[in-house]
Amino acid sequence: MKKTGLYFGSFNPIHIGHLIIANQILANSDLEEIWFVISPHNPLKEKSSLLDDNHRLSLVKVAIDDNPDFKACDIEFKMPLPSYTIHTLLNLEEKYPNRKFCLIIGSDNLHSFEKWFNYEQILQNYQLYVYPRPNYLDCPFKTHPSIKWVDAPLIEISSSYIRDAIKNSKSAKYLLPEKVLEYIYEMHFYKD
Repeated sequence: MKKTGLYFGSFNPIHIGHLIIANQILANSDLEEIWFVISPHNPLKEKSSLLDDNHRLSLVKVAIDDNPDFKACDIEFKMPLPSYTIHTLLNLEEKYPNRKFCLIIGSDNLHSFEKWFNYEQILQNYQLYVYPRPNYLDCPFKTHPSIKWVDAPLIEISSSYIRDAIKNSKSAKYLLPEKVLEYIYEMHFYKD
């Protein structure tokens, strides 16, 4: 069974921080591939600030097209909203029985993990690969047997910072892959 890490996110937009973390987790763990699962609506976030689902999917595809170990996954686009991680995991297991799925999350998400729908079922049945996030290194479940800490750099780039920069006509160069930035400018994303 191929060990596949699922990196969930709004990716609004995907940036070099996401890619560096995914690459470092792949390099420093037993995962064989990473799927970027684009979330249409995180139940813990406001939907109004999200770029259209298919545009965010396109941005992810553009960002990872040169890495055969990365894949863009839109499975949640076809699921009832709001989508919950446990439902996505069960859906993926049914659709891809030859893969062993694991979650990739930042320690900030682990800090509030007990708010996740059916989090006990996730901890019981799946491994979680956790990367450090600033100010969230000491968190609940830190020593749970399903948790694997993965060495990855602390990166403080945020999608909201990038959106604000673009909206205010500031440079976002080097914060995103060049092709992603070109796509955003070409489509006039994040201008309003």
